[in-house]
Amino acid sequence: MYSQPESRIVIIEDDQTIREGYAYLINHTSPYQVVATYPSFDAAKHKISKDQPDVIILDIQLPGTNGIDALPQLKKLLPQVYIIMLTVYETEKTILDALANGASGYFTKNTPTAKLIEAIKDVLNGGGPMSPDVAKTVILSLQKNPDSPLTKRETQILELITIGKDRGQIAKELFIEVETVKTHTKNIYTKLNVNSKAEAIQVAKDKRLV
Repeated sequence: MYSQPESRIVIIEDDQTIREGYAYLINHTSPYQVVATYPSFDAAKHKISKDQPDVIILDIQLPGTNGIDALPQLKKLLPQVYIIMLTVYETEKTILDALANGASGYFTKNTPTAKLIEAIKDVLNGGGPMSPDVAKTVILSLQKNPDSPLTKRETQILELITIGKDRGQIAKELFIEVETVKTHTKNIYTKLNVNSKAEAIQVAKDKRLV
């Protein structure tokens, strides 16, 4: 590993303005050096080992291989690297998937560069920095009621109902039939002793089921 003032950074981000902006500011306002930037993981995968990065700043919504799927591949190529996710998405599933796949930090794209530079320092020191909104989502997910009467699949469906998805969208997202969603929804209503979507959402929030 390189000593901290010389730590090498690679940015993988498809938005050229964001990519170049972060690279410029990190190079000019921090002790770290951006050694390469790429518009996608697919463009980076054959070259990134030669860049020898200590930290990778990785966007989630990339053309081709997305950031979540790129994570384990990057960790395989560079086992010692720290990866900070950068995204407009902060859904619980996306955050938990990223952390499960080896992300060291997670920030939304409205994060000021100074905070990102601080995050680089944190991960190099073994920390796991996150935007406050992301940290809140993670904490809430850990505070779910362990005595929930719902199965894992029912909980997933209830989560999607609470964010306003309809049966068709839920079926598509979970790769199941609309009829299956209907059956699960009926079971959720029975278990929660409710008769409507609004009631189900209220009980889910009150009892911390999602």
